[in-house]
Amino acid sequence: MSSFLPGSELSSSFGAVAAQYDAARPGYPDELFTAVERLSGRPLRGARVLDVGAGTGIVTRLLRGRGADVVAVEPTPGMAEQLRRVSPEIPLVRGDGDRLPFADGSADFVTYGQAFHWTTPARSVPEARRVLRPGGALAVFWNVKDRTQGWPREQEQRLIAACPQYHGYGAVNDSAPELERLGLSVRRAVLRWSRSIPVEQALADLGSRSYVAVLDASRREQVLTAERAALLRVFPDGVVVEDFDLDVTVGVAA
Repeated sequence: MSSFLPGSELSSSFGAVAAQYDAARPGYPDELFTAVERLSGRPLRGARVLDVGAGTGIVTRLLRGRGADVVAVEPTPGMAEQLRRVSPEIPLVRGDGDRLPFADGSADFVTYGQAFHWTTPARSVPEARRVLRPGGALAVFWNVKDRTQGWPREQEQRLIAACPQYHGYGAVNDSAPELERLGLSVRRAVLRWSRSIPVEQALADLGSRSYVAVLDASRREQVLTAERAALLRVFPDGVVVEDFDLDVTVGVAA
């Protein structure tokens, strides 16, 4: 997991594509937060939430909309700057999950939306446990594109060939054993949802992926041009339909 750590080439790539990331990445259905409440056994409304690896604030804003008292925690300068531009009302702290700059027992939830893989669990889970109050919960979740068949599977094969640092996620992430091993009581859910977006947004989303963002400009343009042609063969009307498995793992502290 060391290639994912804060400060690595991959993690540092997001600063240059922060606005693109904010505009093009998928959000999350409201069912996600209902599932987090159900799995944790406590409400988000009024809860103190540390949204770690907040990026441009996609999850943070949704948590705030659920009534949470949320603080964004983000290490990458470009992403933090975009969050400040878009959501200046949200408190922002520069930091990462392996070294949370918060007092012991100061939070009800620690959340990671599409971000837990950038941490070292042997450090980030104990840090989450330290800052959580008794009964508090660590919630980690990923939108995972269904690549089991059809065009998403074919796209993944092209990306593996074109991007030396390509990394994907399975329909079920591997965080649960780490959380259990480090002393949390784990509950899980997988939610199914989809979105329909213009092909140019799909390409902007792809271009914001770290394994594409680190390519040199010429190679990146080649990859995106090839993907535009491939997507238009499948979606000639220019509207891309993406199906996701939203993997949710919640670890509750004693």
